[in-house]
Amino acid sequence: MWSHRSWPGHRLPPSERLAHYASWCDAVEGNTTFYATPTRATVASWAAQTDPAFRFVLKLPKAITHERRLTDVDEPLRAFLDAIEPLGPRAHALWIQLPGSFAPADVPDLGRFLERLPRSHRYAVEVRHPSFFTDDSTVRLLEATLATTSAEWVPFDTTAFFASRPTSDAERDAWTKKPRVPLRSVALTDRPIVRYLGRDDPTRTVEGWQRWVDVTVTWLREGRSPTMFIHTPDNADAPALARRFYDEVRERVPELDPLPEPVPVEPLTLF
Repeated sequence: MWSHRSWPGHRLPPSERLAHYASWCDAVEGNTTFYATPTRATVASWAAQTDPAFRFVLKLPKAITHERRLTDVDEPLRAFLDAIEPLGPRAHALWIQLPGSFAPADVPDLGRFLERLPRSHRYAVEVRHPSFFTDDSTVRLLEATLATTSAEWVPFDTTAFFASRPTSDAERDAWTKKPRVPLRSVALTDRPIVRYLGRDDPTRTVEGWQRWVDVTVTWLREGRSPTMFIHTPDNADAPALARRFYDEVRERVPELDPLPEPVPVEPLTLF
């Protein structure tokens, strides 16, 4: 997402919000593509608002992942790949988020699906069934399946969020919807992707991500290029928190380029 009612860019016309977001952060989760495949014209407008180095991690439509569960999906997959073509190098990875009911017995379906995908894109898979996090043989099975096509495993870290009871309406809502799975911090490729869910209290969010600062620094020193997405239940402070995370990493890896200064929503004046 690149627009939220609490973010400064929300006051801009919809056609300008992505460009404003891109002055705050250099990557975005393309969650809207889960609900409907956009038109090529819409995607071309996304490309026009972002630098070629900007990273889109685009979620495959639910018709592919949840309704048809990766089988008999040639038509919707072809339409999706055609639609996102205008992004060019901005399509950093295609995100295959699987439902919680997608179990170890379904991994062969995932393997066949990955093998049929064009090699012109990178792929990243998010699983939510508990067995993928608690059974060593299942972990090895999934890792081996992903390795055949150099696909990444996307962890969604909710451990800080579930560490204590919710204290706000947004947290109570997320408490019933977000997956509660063990922490995973293993990168399979040189382009790891992490999703982190903190709390509505920024202090607790920052406390919870310290392990990811350590992991990210390690990955960078190994020559990897990670992408980190910072969420909170209400997401009100997400862009500022993402920049804070980046700055904490950069303090330890000073050769990283600084993020650009956010573009003001309103022109600066003397009075």
